[in-house]
This record gives sequence, C-alpha cells and structure tokens, in this order.
Amino acid sequence: MPVNKTLASFSDFSFKVAFAVYVIGLIVMLAYYVRERMLQEAYEDASRREESQPGGQGAQAASNKELVGASATKSGVASEASASGSEATKSGVASVSVGAGTGTDDVASAPSADSSSRGGSSRARSLWGRVAHDRPVMSQAELDARQDSVDRLGAFGQGVIFLGLLFHAACVILRGLSAHRFPWGNLYEYVALVSLVAMIVATVVLTKRENRIMWPWVLTPVVALLFYGGMKLYAASAPVVPALQSYWFPIHVSTVSIGAGFGLISGMCSLAYIVRMFQPVGEEHGVFGKIAGPLPSAKRLDRLAYRTAVVAFPIFGLGVIFGAIWAESAWGRFWNWDPKETMSFVTWILYAAYLHARATTGWKDQRAAWINVVAFGIMVFNLFFINLVVSGLHSYAGLN
Repeated sequence: MPVNKTLASFSDFSFKVAFAVYVIGLIVMLAYYVRERMLQEAYEDASRREESQPGGQGAQAASNKELVGASATKSGVASEASASGSEATKSGVASVSVGAGTGTDDVASAPSADSSSRGGSSRARSLWGRVAHDRPVMSQAELDARQDSVDRLGAFGQGVIFLGLLFHAACVILRGLSAHRFPWGNLYEYVALVSLVAMIVATVVLTKRENRIMWPWVLTPVVALLFYGGMKLYAASAPVVPALQSYWFPIHVSTVSIGAGFGLISGMCSLAYIVRMFQPVGEEHGVFGKIAGPLPSAKRLDRLAYRTAVVAFPIFGLGVIFGAIWAESAWGRFWNWDPKETMSFVTWILYAAYLHARATTGWKDQRAAWINVVAFGIMVFNLFFINLVVSGLHSYAGLN
C-alpha cells in the first residue's frame, strides 16, 4: 500500500515538537535540580545557626561562668571573682554576638529536625565545602515557602515532560499508520521506539517526589538519542524492506526495544548510584559534590537500578531468543555470530552478571553497578557503531 504522506508529515512534526518539549522539560528539571541543592544548603545553614543561638550550648556555658563568678564573690575572693566575672562577661558577649550577627529573629524560628528532613537531611557541612555563616539564615516560614516553590517547579517540569511524551507517542503511532506497518523498520524508528519506552518507564518510576530529582539523568540521554536520530538517522516513511517482511519482525524488535528501554533507566540509575557512593550524604565536596548533592540516597538509587534491571534482563533475553528463531527461518541457522547478535548476547550476559553480582557478598556496591553501566554502554555501542560502521546481516539502518 502507498505511504500516507499526510500522516507521515504529522509524524515528523510530532517528533520535532516532542524533542523541543523534552528540551524545555530538561531545562526546567535542571533548574529544579539546582534549586533543590540550594534549598538543602538553606536547611543546613538554619540547622547550624540554631545550634549557635542564645539558649544553646554557647549561652549555657556563659551562664555557668557567670554563676562561678558570683559564687566566688560571695566567698570573699574578690580578685578571683572579678577575673571570673570578666571572663564570663566576655564569653557571654561573644556568644550573644554570634547570634546577633545573624539575625536572632529569624533563627528563633529555625527549623527543627523534623522540618529539616522535609527538604533533605540536615548535613554537617555545606554542599559547597564551606561553613556558610556569612549568608542570611531563613526563617521557618521562608523555608516552607521556598520548599513549596521548589515542589511546584518540579511538578511543572513533570507536566512539560508528560506533554512531550504524548507527542513522542503520536510520532511513533502515526509513523506506523502512514506506512501501514509496525514503526520500527529502520534505525531512526528504532531510536524513537527505544526512547519512547524509556520515557514511559521513567514516567512510572520517577513520578514520586523522592525520585523526581532523577529526571535530568534520564532526559539527557533521551534528548541526545532523539537529536542524533533526527539529525543523522532520519529516513522517510516507507514500506518495510523485503528482508524484514516476517511475523517475527514485530515480535523480535519490539521485545528488544522494551528491554533496551528498561536498560537505559537501569544504567542511568547505576551511574547516579556510583556518583552518590563516591560522594556520600553529608560528605560532598568538589564538582562531583555539587552534582551528587540533590541525589537520593545510594540505597534508593541501587534499588531503582536493580528493579528495572530485573525487568530488562528477561525481556531483552527473550528478544535475543526470538531473533535466533527468526534467523533460523530466514538464514537456515539459529546463530551466525553476526556482530549485532553477538553484542546483543554479550549485553544480556552482562545483565545476568550484574544481577548475580548484586546478590554476591563483596560485589554488591560499586562493582555490581559498574557492570550495569558497562552493559548499558555496550548496548549503545551496539545500537550505533555496529549498525553504522560494521557490516553484517543486520544492515537495516535505512541510511543507504
């Protein structure tokens, strides 16, 4: 059947809109990421300042010294009492001046441990590696208002992303309708499909507020994939090539695409986990400390990576098996050691190794995470380098 040019043009338009909306969403979520980090510092400053306020440890020490001076005077040791009273006065003045220099009215309502946990844990040191006593400390009301503002920004960013997802889905669906086939017959369509699956998975996994901060980590590779796909891999809508005219075509490619989409989320979560392990909560420093500051705990990141990998492993493995069955019917052999099928098998083995390593003592932490990151890297390598550079039986990129 001839290609429906109108639907094909709407598909291309939807792709461009989806990319533009994703870029806007990425910018908004990056702003949310930075503001979340700044809010954490504000909570830290308020917590530290609360400890140095009158009525805290410093004021109590001054009060004790004054009592010592008064007692000495009553006992008749005038000279010693004078010295003790002088020291107590100096200590008291010093203690009060610390609070006065920062605005006692604001600090009087500094957040408690409960309020500090609302915007991230109160940490012993600044994310920027300095004690921020020279910055004005926010009151509890100001911190609450700032927290609400940051939450609204994150919710707005998610709304923008959801809008982009609708256009992304429209692009893939209209592409298939225009060519009267499943819309993954070339590399451009495959990239659109894999990134769509990744965004759907991310929408499910990252909707919770505590996971929302991971959106920039997911959107960055998705935007990069769509940019490269639209600029270098684009192919006009057309009927599928004869080599792909098989009922195994939609089964094999869709299964691999779903597994790859889950693998993208898992790989980025493992990468964030490695950064967090390198920069533990409360011990952030340097450039990576600024990046790691707003991230969830290492335990949460590891759990996200593991749960998505548990889904990616069997689905991707089924895709490899379906491909082998299709190869037997098309080429007469289940396995031909073609570069693409070989690298797909290596990727699947690495996912198995990651799941096994994570359950093995001594490999649960960064070592297992690195295996997952390498699996994701090989999957990307297989997607681009094998398809575009190495010649083989899977030369269906649609660029020739």
